[in-house]
Amino acid sequence: MAASKRKALTPASYEAMAQFWDTHSLADYWDQTEPAAFEVADELRHRILVALDSELLARVQRLASVRGVDTQSLVNLLLEQRLQELSQVPA
Repeated sequence: MAASKRKALTPASYEAMAQFWDTHSLADYWDQTEPAAFEVADELRHRILVALDSELLARVQRLASVRGVDTQSLVNLLLEQRLQELSQVPA
C-alpha cells in the first residue's frame, strides 16, 4: 500500500487492534512507529506451574484465540474476575 494511502491505527479495542494486525503487515506502517523505552517490573509477576485437565486447557486456549489475547493473559483475567466475585460473597 502506498504511504499516502496508509492511515495511522487508532483502535477502538484490543480486539479491533488484533483483527487489524491479522490482515495487515507492520512493514507497511513501520515509518509511522516511534521508539519506545519501558521497564518490566519482574517482582510484580510470579510464575507457577499448575496442572490442568487437557480439555480445560484446550477450552482456555480456544477462548483466548477468539478474544485475540494470549492464554496467560486470559487466565490472569479469569482468575482476577472470579476472585473479585468470590470476595463479594459472605464467607
